Amino acid sequence: MSQVTANITMSLDGYVAGPNPTQDEPLGKGGEELHEWAFASEAWNKQHGRSGGERNADSEVIEAITQNVGANIMGRNMFGPTGEWDESWQGWWGDDPPFHVPVYVLTHHPREPLEMQGGTTFYFVTDGIESALEQARAAAGDGDIMIAGGASAINQYLAAGLLDELQIHIAPMILGGGERLLVDVGEPKLEPIEVVASPLVTHVKYRVVH
Repeated sequence: MSQVTANITMSLDGYVAGPNPTQDEPLGKGGEELHEWAFASEAWNKQHGRSGGERNADSEVIEAITQNVGANIMGRNMFGPTGEWDESWQGWWGDDPPFHVPVYVLTHHPREPLEMQGGTTFYFVTDGIESALEQARAAAGDGDIMIAGGASAINQYLAAGLLDELQIHIAPMILGGGERLLVDVGEPKLEPIEVVASPLVTHVKYRVVH
């Protein structure tokens, strides 16, 4: 049976994006540094149509994460700047985004579906997280549904009891402010089922016990 999963990189002080995000620095001050472990891996570079990177424990974690994903769900902030749509905006990832499956974007502003190269189509969902999940399940078939981020989207699905697994990649850095994970999520029971450590990050996978 398909699962609803999420994975996100977090600083030691609980932030998944730094303070003062801008269009030039969408992850805020210092936020991009959280993901240096991924940028250095072979799997991340391959996923983004690039060569190079190391084949290591971090690369194997990325391969496992992306292996059976049939659809993604993300918050509006992850797709692009908030507010009314600039119809020329097509996301941060260029003409061939790294998802290669349908992506459902949570938003308050309607927009027609956006078909990109490589099998990615963005659908813009204005009627809530349950509707987005229902559409993603229909599209994914036997595949898993990945809540791709950011923190607000993951927090909402966790609070609603709709998440089956949560994997946190803990980077050894302090951001001091920004967007925090695990805010207003109630008291979910998280059962650790796997820990993978590398020099750059510690990956902890939790099962959400319903």
